[in-house]
Amino acid sequence: MVIKDTDFEKIADSVKPDAKKRIVLHKIKVREGTSYHIYANSTGQIILDPQVTIPASEAWLFNNPTAVASIRRGLSDAAQGKVSKVDLGTL
Repeated sequence: MVIKDTDFEKIADSVKPDAKKRIVLHKIKVREGTSYHIYANSTGQIILDPQVTIPASEAWLFNNPTAVASIRRGLSDAAQGKVSKVDLGTL
């Protein structure tokens, strides 16, 4: 686990577990399709680390550093306006 942002915000005070030991997080915005890895330390602090699942047919990209670098270059070029029109019929 890596803490990616140390700027935490208190969401609620004195929340108690229900009879089934569940804690309801009413004020947390959860994106559809997100699941969580849950981490706890010896003092009882809990971190929910959001995860998304990718289709197995797309996993190759994340396992191919050359392809990922190419995608990042393309996104960087597009962000800088370095784009040109392509006639898809010629591809």
